[in-house]
Amino acid sequence: MLKKSTAAFMIIAALLCGSLVTLGVTGYTHVFGQAAGQGLASALQVAGLQQKESQKLGTALSLIESNYYETVDREKLIDGAVNGMMEALGDPYSNYMGKETAEKFEESIEGSFSGIGAEVSSDNGKVVVVSPIKGSPAEKAGIQAKDVILSVNGESLEGMDLNAAVAKIRGPKGSKATLKIQRSGSVEPLEFALTRDDVKLETVYSTMEKDGVGVIEVTQFSLNTAERFKEELGKLEKQGMKGLVIDVRNDPGGVLPIVIEMAEEFVPAGKNIVQIEYKDKKREVSTSKGSSKAYPVVVLMNKGSASASEILAGALQQSAGAKLIGDNSFGKGTVQTSFDKQLGDGSLLKVTIAKWLTPDGTWIHGKGIKPDIAVAQPDYFSVAPINKSVTLQYNMNNGDVKSAQTMLDGLGYKPGRKDGYFDTGTKNAVKKFQSEAKLQVTGMIDAKTAEALEVALIKVIQDPANDNQRNRGIAEIQKEIKAAASKK
Repeated sequence: MLKKSTAAFMIIAALLCGSLVTLGVTGYTHVFGQAAGQGLASALQVAGLQQKESQKLGTALSLIESNYYETVDREKLIDGAVNGMMEALGDPYSNYMGKETAEKFEESIEGSFSGIGAEVSSDNGKVVVVSPIKGSPAEKAGIQAKDVILSVNGESLEGMDLNAAVAKIRGPKGSKATLKIQRSGSVEPLEFALTRDDVKLETVYSTMEKDGVGVIEVTQFSLNTAERFKEELGKLEKQGMKGLVIDVRNDPGGVLPIVIEMAEEFVPAGKNIVQIEYKDKKREVSTSKGSSKAYPVVVLMNKGSASASEILAGALQQSAGAKLIGDNSFGKGTVQTSFDKQLGDGSLLKVTIAKWLTPDGTWIHGKGIKPDIAVAQPDYFSVAPINKSVTLQYNMNNGDVKSAQTMLDGLGYKPGRKDGYFDTGTKNAVKKFQSEAKLQVTGMIDAKTAEALEVALIKVIQDPANDNQRNRGIAEIQKEIKAAASKK
């Protein structure tokens, strides 16, 4: 049983990995020299094991193979030993991946995904969502950052190795995944029914809003993201953009050199972008070789903004004068690199090798970055789904009724309360919704009504007009554009 598991994965076809800030896909070959391809004992000794330690591991393997009452899979035992070492680090971002999992990891770094579309890590034996991916089944179903996945299709994930948990969650496109979720603030677990699907590869989206305000959304820092970001930025600038909103909400992170390259578009030459601190306390400071922009910039972030997203936010806030708007960020302040060639069998070891610090030397790990302007989304943005196995009706009082009331209110049906008690006002609001949705008008919330409420609410949430944080970011840029114009 894990106490603190290893690594962040994306549950895409098999897994997700984007939140990790990495220094490269293959890692540093010189760390293990020529260990790969040698015998187990000699390889371990090259890697730093003393003869006594190597002998202990070999003896344990021999005793198990000779005495265990069933036939054992030797490869599985070796993988388990490596997993055990990674788990002993107590670091949720360092982990071992077998060949198949490693292949999926590299695919995700390159921006190729399929599955439910949510980045997860494992902490104290619990599978925790870092962030859902834009447009994915997870986002559409309402999965949120910090959600704990308790079970998948009835199978508990408690204490499970993260690779094994991901194997339970994975499945082909079109297959069903019923997740039981524990969410902070909810007394009872929530249930989400998802259909696995392909997750769009695009990581950069841009639009031009009124008054010359450009908006660029970055969903992950993959290998082609910097190039795509520059393309979209250039298009907006050619259209006469006067100010920019960069949206990294629910962006779980990605590749370190990519975010540095993107930050250089805004951070003046010579100013710090990020500091990397290694185990010997030596720091490597990345300074910009770029230049500042003449127009104002704000960054939107929330609790799903992690790792590389936080590097970008910190760099633009401290070195480029950008304002941060939204919620406190996730708080991942470590750097990982991947070692695949050294193991020699297609497997991969991902290891935390350093901390990263903001330009002024602040370590945000576990704390996140506070926004300059805190803006909350409407309460219906984070409402829990309704349990569809029970029909909700007059005089009931529970969390599902509260969720339904929140949805009705968000859709404009005004039940008059959102405390979980099903009163006459709630019943009338349900009837009005059912009538307009062309459902049987009963005043009770059965499975069909609950599903219709959720589908209608998703459309409201996806409408930019209802996005408080995005609207505040645009308004802030408009204000700064006007202020600059008045000084001319």
